[in-house]
Amino acid sequence: MKLRIMLADDHQMFRDALRSLLEKTADLLVVAETGNGLDVVNLARAHLPDIVCMDIGMPGMNGIETTRRLLAARPGIKVIALSAYSDQRFVLDMMRAGASAYVTKAEAGSELLRAINAVRQNRNYFCPDVTNVVMDAVSRGEDQGKPVAQLGARERQALQLVAEGYTSAQIAEQMQIAASTVDVHRRNIMRKLNKHSIAELTRYAIQSGLAPV
Repeated sequence: MKLRIMLADDHQMFRDALRSLLEKTADLLVVAETGNGLDVVNLARAHLPDIVCMDIGMPGMNGIETTRRLLAARPGIKVIALSAYSDQRFVLDMMRAGASAYVTKAEAGSELLRAINAVRQNRNYFCPDVTNVVMDAVSRGEDQGKPVAQLGARERQALQLVAEGYTSAQIAEQMQIAASTVDVHRRNIMRKLNKHSIAELTRYAIQSGLAPV
């Protein structure tokens, strides 16, 4: 039986390259793909993938929050994080969200295939670019402490939507809350992160991987 793969990445050319790579392997089948984090859970319910290759920086909802929601909805799915970054904060946030593997896009050829083989055997996998980052974090006991970790899940979602240029009314519609609650979230986010403008919040969200570049 073929292993069912779903691709979640907002760059069409990158998804095309991944699909081409994966479909050259006889026992892998790409069953769905999307460029928007908000679509991932519904697509996973419809197409029942075994593994989701998840970009971190996606519109709608970043890969960190999407991974949390996906695994809450379908705990048996394995998530392989894909990112242009090997920064410690991205790696640790994705692993805390429940990802089983982390591969940088620069290495997303044979390394992705190795990651798939590892997670199908219920093992974690880190590409070489990331292994030293993880070992360094473990040796120092650094599993918390990034400012973004101070934010709740709804605040992180609001921060991403603010950074993507949505108005309070549009954010309220997407999050299914009152516009006044959006304003409360924004004030709390600014206070917690010590940011004083939308421009500062946008820059922080991009630098923290919560919003696509």
